[in-house]
Amino acid sequence: MKLSVILPIYNEGMSIPELFGGITEAMTEIGYSYEIIAVNDGSKDDSAIRLNEIAKNRPEVKVIHFRVNAGQTAAIHAGIEHATGDVLIPLDSDLENDPKDIIRMLKKMDEGFDVVSGWRKKRWADKKFVRKFPSIMANKLISYVSGVHLHDYGCTLKVYRRDVIHGVNLYGEMHRFIPAYAARMGARVTEIEVSHSPRKY
Repeated sequence: MKLSVILPIYNEGMSIPELFGGITEAMTEIGYSYEIIAVNDGSKDDSAIRLNEIAKNRPEVKVIHFRVNAGQTAAIHAGIEHATGDVLIPLDSDLENDPKDIIRMLKKMDEGFDVVSGWRKKRWADKKFVRKFPSIMANKLISYVSGVHLHDYGCTLKVYRRDVIHGVNLYGEMHRFIPAYAARMGARVTEIEVSHSPRKY
């Protein structure tokens, strides 16, 4: 089995070295073949330079550069279109997600699921009324409308079998709703709790 880790990147130059180090560590522990598709979404910092330097020495790293900032959904869509793996894994590039959670998510997928979604259960623990409560209500509304009950539609970290996501036309903020789309196509969807850290940079 081959894994495709998809990274939408916008002005994350300072995070990139630690990000790639964490992904490499997790992928080595998993033991599957893998590729990393980094989509530079029109960054204005040194993200492009850092990504090109990494790709120069690592054949498993592919870099796609956007001339302008097109947004996270467009970046993820480009990554999906260029992915060759059996399992596709979008991951935030700001170090808020822990790449090691991918290991647990793949084990959950082995139970027969097609989509495993991350749930940042402890996010906004110190801002319950300002951020956490509105987030809970938004996720409840989406779950009600879609019929797919997830606690955290906004978490980028998800694990998809290729056949339930490849070819999906994404636009706007649609990347958040792929689990609901996949479920309507007959996919088995679940979620597990994942780590969440504050932004470092």
